[in-house]
Amino acid sequence: MKTIVVALWVALVAMAATVYALPSRDRNPDISMVTEEWRAQEALASGRFHEILGDSPLVAEFVSFAAKFKKVYNSVIELRYRFQTFVKNVELIEKTNKQGLTYKLGINKFADVSMEEFRRLHLGVKQEDCSATKGTHKVKSNAALPEKRDWRLDGIVSPVKNQQQCGSCWTFSTSGALESAHAQATGHMVLLSEQQLVDCAGAFNNFGCGGGLPSQAFEYIRYNGGLDTEESYPYRAADGVCSFKDSSVGAKVYDVVNITAYNEEELKDAVAFQRPVSIAFEVIDGFNLYTSGVYADPKCRSGPETVNHAVLAVGYDTTGDVPYWIIKNSWGGDWGDGGYFKMEMGKNMCGIATCSSYPVVPEDLLR
Repeated sequence: MKTIVVALWVALVAMAATVYALPSRDRNPDISMVTEEWRAQEALASGRFHEILGDSPLVAEFVSFAAKFKKVYNSVIELRYRFQTFVKNVELIEKTNKQGLTYKLGINKFADVSMEEFRRLHLGVKQEDCSATKGTHKVKSNAALPEKRDWRLDGIVSPVKNQQQCGSCWTFSTSGALESAHAQATGHMVLLSEQQLVDCAGAFNNFGCGGGLPSQAFEYIRYNGGLDTEESYPYRAADGVCSFKDSSVGAKVYDVVNITAYNEEELKDAVAFQRPVSIAFEVIDGFNLYTSGVYADPKCRSGPETVNHAVLAVGYDTTGDVPYWIIKNSWGGDWGDGGYFKMEMGKNMCGIATCSSYPVVPEDLLR
């Protein structure tokens, strides 16, 4: 905040100098302009947003929101824009929640972000095709599928991470699946590097913060000889120069298993009997404001060319009225239901069964 105030003071001094360089007859209007701007900037620096935003009944809620999520707005223009966006999102939340759907939206850290901006900063570029016409997963034909499965209860799901403002969701889906596979096979949880995938997996048709696919990332790890630990190659949320070190490898991939496109039963079999599976789906307007319940929206599409966000299926539950997938996201633990969300099962909702894969680790061969 001190930096902001200093910057504002410098800008206002420059404006005042311009005013006093004018003929005396032109000074007063400009002095008034400077005074008004100074008061607005001082109110911004002091957190007195109501002096800038007026008497809207949502100002108090916005002020509370900004304080809760430690929002910093660098100008009066930005503050007003964020408030206007906040108002639009609150209207969407209220409209959606009045419909009696199986899920709820709510005010979260993305409530001052427009959907256009959210897509640009948090979602990957859509791939031309991500599906497997014929998968390589072998279904256990004689085994009865359990009514529910949650791999978190087995201790093989790593903590929720945060991709921040980088379209690197695919790297977190990849690392999450490999972390689970390695923990399942060895009994030890090792956190792996998403940044290595951002920086180094481009030759496998991935694009760093611009998007990618877990299946292609698994192939990169396989041919590269492993993925470094997160500690040795920390996340920076930006494209960088590849700095892989063979001595820092935390896990390797022996093979990649793809699920047949659109086959939700095959995906269910994999999650039930194998481990968490990397999946992808289409994020549409409002999903970023999800807070609870089983998400389902007929407006989202299910084709391989429309999915734009990779996540990790860690379980499912078919015991209630609406069967659902349990899915780990990469938008931080303060998003959704502790960083997770539920998606309706059985309808390939939003393309959830269109692009699915999981890794096989060398240790699997010894079990």
